Amino acid sequence: MSTENYDILIQGGGPVGLACLAWCLQKFPKVKILLLDRNPINDADLVAADSRGIALSHGSKILLDTINAWPTQCADIHRVHVSQAGRFGRALMTREELKQDALGHIIRYRDIHLTLRKALRAIQLDHPNFKWHHIDANTPSNEIKAKCIVHAEGGLFKKQDWVESGRDYQQSALVGLVEVKDATPHQAWERFTSEGPLAILPSHYGPNILNLVWCGSPQSSQARLQLSEVDFLKSLQAEFGSRIGQFLKIQDRRIYELGLNYRKEIVHGNEVWIGNAAQTLHPVAGQGLNLGLRDAYLLAEKLSMLFSKTECATAADIFQTLEEYAYSRKIDRRTTIGLTDLMARVFTSNFLPIVLARGLVLSTLQWLPPAKTALARQMMFGRR
Repeated sequence: MSTENYDILIQGGGPVGLACLAWCLQKFPKVKILLLDRNPINDADLVAADSRGIALSHGSKILLDTINAWPTQCADIHRVHVSQAGRFGRALMTREELKQDALGHIIRYRDIHLTLRKALRAIQLDHPNFKWHHIDANTPSNEIKAKCIVHAEGGLFKKQDWVESGRDYQQSALVGLVEVKDATPHQAWERFTSEGPLAILPSHYGPNILNLVWCGSPQSSQARLQLSEVDFLKSLQAEFGSRIGQFLKIQDRRIYELGLNYRKEIVHGNEVWIGNAAQTLHPVAGQGLNLGLRDAYLLAEKLSMLFSKTECATAADIFQTLEEYAYSRKIDRRTTIGLTDLMARVFTSNFLPIVLARGLVLSTLQWLPPAKTALARQMMFGRR
């Protein structure tokens, strides 16, 4: 491992770390930057990796387009239908209402990862001060000297080596691909059940092959995982209803544990935490990676402004810049974490007053366009 001094060290070669690095180089090409990546150097080893569908907002698309890192294989969302099983209240959001090309996009995680790796390799050719090291768990990094250390290691809930604040929702998400007869193109469905949200989302496999995210108790999720295909589809149809159409097939069923884990302070000295290293969210509103990409973009903006105006940034300069970054992220982090946590808890409650309040909220969103627009824009672009 090189003992060369760097301006910035990024630990973590997932989408958030890669995007942050690309934006740093784009905004200040001369920056001396090192990426420590635990992923294999060969892309072929990642092709069979995580294939779950991830929701990216239109705001994230705009950001990734700036570094030519938008995957070609994706499914656009033009409409979102939100309802609760067996209760009144529903809301429908459309791209026409918001005057956007799309409300969001569904992309396989591995496609986001691979596209960012490809984009970064293209950027690397013109940036000799950028070093990309692929490492393993035994590679020492304590000899590396960097003025600023960015932690972007990410990880899934209960698979991280840190726990600070948050909660275990005692839920699991069963994900897979479901075939639906004559499905409505470009429509996302979010249905709140007694055990948690049930989402059916577009995929790039075609209009009738959709991504399924079915949240429930760990026991229920495991039981559903073990069901035969026929029994699983019957259970899904009974829970979701007939509005979407008939479920025909299910494939690639997997389970992920769900919870909230976040750092109260994302800056310490010359170190900063972004993406899932700073906060891991429930997937109910599909905000995790979107929030992480906004972290990465705004951090790159702050650091590039610092290093471009001085070649000798002091420890005090670094600390002040990171504190300014943390302050600038407070509203967006607090709003997104709070909204996601509230939805994850409120929409699983069977307490009658809360059930009635949920219906009123959904009805209000439907009949009060300004409120619906404000919520949709928060989901698409966050708050700065």
